[in-house]
Amino acid sequence: MEIYSKSKIWFVTGAQLLYGGETVRQVNEHSETMIAGLNQGGLPLEIVYRGTVNSAEEVTRLFREAENSDECAGIITWMHTFSPAKMWIRGLQAFRKPLLHLHTQFQREIPWDSIDMDYMNLNQSAHGDREFAHIVSRLRKNRRIVVGFWEDETVRSQISDWMRVCAGWKDQQTLRIVRFGDNMNNVAVTDGDKVEAEIRLGYHVDYCPIGDLAEMQDSVSEAQIAALLDEYETLYEVSGELRNDENAWRQVREAAREELALRMMLKEKNANAFTTNFDALHGLDQLPGLASQRLMAEGIGFGAEGDWKTAALTRLFSVMGAGLKGGSSFMEDYVLHFRGGGAILQAHMLEVSPAISGEKPRLEVHPLGIGGKNPPARLVFTAHSGKGIAATVVDLGNRFRMIAAK
Repeated sequence: MEIYSKSKIWFVTGAQLLYGGETVRQVNEHSETMIAGLNQGGLPLEIVYRGTVNSAEEVTRLFREAENSDECAGIITWMHTFSPAKMWIRGLQAFRKPLLHLHTQFQREIPWDSIDMDYMNLNQSAHGDREFAHIVSRLRKNRRIVVGFWEDETVRSQISDWMRVCAGWKDQQTLRIVRFGDNMNNVAVTDGDKVEAEIRLGYHVDYCPIGDLAEMQDSVSEAQIAALLDEYETLYEVSGELRNDENAWRQVREAAREELALRMMLKEKNANAFTTNFDALHGLDQLPGLASQRLMAEGIGFGAEGDWKTAALTRLFSVMGAGLKGGSSFMEDYVLHFRGGGAILQAHMLEVSPAISGEKPRLEVHPLGIGGKNPPARLVFTAHSGKGIAATVVDLGNRFRMIAAK
């Protein structure tokens, strides 16, 4: 995803001038060695060393620069030696982006045969990181803490996961969500405060009349439809029965027309997430389920029945999980199964992403009992097996809450 190529993580090392310039020189040298090693470990974002800070002025200047940088997606801090924490206060107060406190040490072991006071002054991360942790806690600053030797795979893995969160957070700050139609009537949980969501979570929610999407279909050419149909037949299993059924194939053509119009509309609105509502399909031939499935597989956020919070969440998961095994999809809880430890059958009418498919999806057309439109085309598949997490975000009036279950 483009967000990864346009983002970097800044690395800041804490020290002080009390121990002399030679100590600071070694701190810089060790920091550069660490960052070069970390960057060779296949992390999703590049780490950029922004130097050693030795005073409140340096800390504040750097953190304000990071806050205003379009490139910086987050900061990693490490205290190579003791760094008095009062000098971090103003900088941390000015910083709202993701923060990771790396509690590590340049050397893996204590050199018992040669250790002296100079070595101890230089390598006192155990002291400096506790001082830094205290002031961050005192400021009630949310952060990720990673503890361990910087070359260990467990440490790199935790940094990698945090970087993916940084990419997701950064994407959400400029995310635009388009709602085609409103929320489903009388449903409570899909609704919420869009102003508060933008204040707290960053993303912006717009409304777009479904009629605008219907009109956009007039801009779709027959050549574009033909090309997209060829793509369908290349990517998916298309039975001869479907291909030779004039009425069913017409529905596939209309699904392609809707997909092309939807892509044009999202591009025009500069949106990377959207919602639909089966109660608001005026001017459309069918519920645009196939388009929703394919767009989700490409990383576009989606929520059904106007659920813009879920559209933001599916986009977030797609960004954080880019390039990893497995996949994510919009889904809805349906039926409980209490035998054998308990389970929940999750499903939806047709908008389930093929990103979780364990096989080549089949293109099919089936009637839909709600919405009052023609039978929609959709992708049918068996998902690959494995552990997963179900998550949602709800508006409780005075706060947003994420609910997650393994």
